[in-house]
Amino acid sequence: MDRRHFLSATAATAATAATLGSASALAKTGAPTLRGPYLDLTTAKGNLVLRARMTGNLDESKIKFGSTSGIISGVRPNEKIVDLFGFEVVGVTRLAKQPDGTYRRYHRECIFYTDLETGEVLREYDNPYLNERVKIVDVVNDPWNETIREFERGGPVYGGLNKAADEAPPKPEILNWQDAGAGLIVAQRNVNLYYKAALQPDKWPRESAGAMNQVSECYTYVIKLADAQNPKLTSVEGTGTWTRVTPWLPWMLMGQAPGHVLYQGATLRFDDIGKFKEKIRKYTEQHYPHMLVPPPPESWAKPNLSSLENYARTQTPAPPKAQ
Repeated sequence: MDRRHFLSATAATAATAATLGSASALAKTGAPTLRGPYLDLTTAKGNLVLRARMTGNLDESKIKFGSTSGIISGVRPNEKIVDLFGFEVVGVTRLAKQPDGTYRRYHRECIFYTDLETGEVLREYDNPYLNERVKIVDVVNDPWNETIREFERGGPVYGGLNKAADEAPPKPEILNWQDAGAGLIVAQRNVNLYYKAALQPDKWPRESAGAMNQVSECYTYVIKLADAQNPKLTSVEGTGTWTRVTPWLPWMLMGQAPGHVLYQGATLRFDDIGKFKEKIRKYTEQHYPHMLVPPPPESWAKPNLSSLENYARTQTPAPPKAQ
């Protein structure tokens, strides 16, 4: 080995030793890492407890809120993607721990559609693809309950339409947490679905994008590592992103036209209802006040239905477009 390579190797060995020494020192002082001191986030059990604290509050007397604000874009073949309108999600959660260590998450959520310039909630929309004014239908998912457990399955059942969810073998729910710097950790999760549409084209020719729904939801979670490893915190606030790829919204009346919509938004989870955007909170209080409190325990028996299934149950097919 020549002198230059010898010096390089010596420096690398010294740096490795210093790193190991620092890691050992951190372990001795109890500084937070992904493996502790409170939760081991490389295990399904550690992720279960953290997910419960991120999406709810281990103190069952308290409520957790969530919001997502973003843009919905239209995606059609062979043309530029177009930003169409904004959206606002309002969510509310209460947890209930079960004897087996899992948590029931009692949850409600709304999605409202907004003007890109003013942020005001829209009741009608001039669809640029149709040159037609259409009536907007808010999303009211009541309830959207789930069990937070160590294992995940094939996504929501949607009242039996997504049969693959029941058939999928369970696998450990371990998020891919990594150090993001500045005391933060980040993880990402995708849910990809393909299932029978509640809105079939023969009955809903203008609302239905086709016989099957192709949907993906992509989540990014960002939290403080110190909060994750603090056993005194029954709730962990955080931020992140939510992306959804889904068929044309039924109220857009696009029918089976090629293309789809893309949701992209920034998510916040917090313990204080005052952290909602004021105009969105007031709109919810005026139109859907019950959606600012978690659903009752008896809601557990009700199926989770997405906006598409709820649309099929609450709306009627639109008449043909006027010529």
